Amino acid sequence: MKIRTSIALLAAAAALSACVDFGGSRPPPAMRASVQPQTGVEGNWSDANGLISTFQAGTFTTHTTDSNSVLASGTYSMVSANLIEINMTSLVRKTQSKINCALISPSQLNCTSDAGKQFSLNRR
Repeated sequence: MKIRTSIALLAAAAALSACVDFGGSRPPPAMRASVQPQTGVEGNWSDANGLISTFQAGTFTTHTTDSNSVLASGTYSMVSANLIEINMTSLVRKTQSKINCALISPSQLNCTSDAGKQFSLNRR
């Protein structure tokens, strides 16, 4: 009986040691690419009225969400790491204006138009 018990214990130990990886038997699983938070202003932003503003490669557009009608367009430039200057033409009012925005977080822009109107944009 002792021989059977010893053989059973040795078999169990051998089976368990086969599950242990002492390194080198296979490469570790590939690391997943970490998702980096967006920086800068590139992308889509929304205001309190639900309008969407898109910043892409120096161009700026604002459009409605229901019909995707363009309300304004223009250009933007990064004055500094967190200050953006927008030169915009309103297609509705047929006026031009300059807007300065401060990137206060990766997901929020606080803006002031040259007429003094203040508003915020939130990253979508």
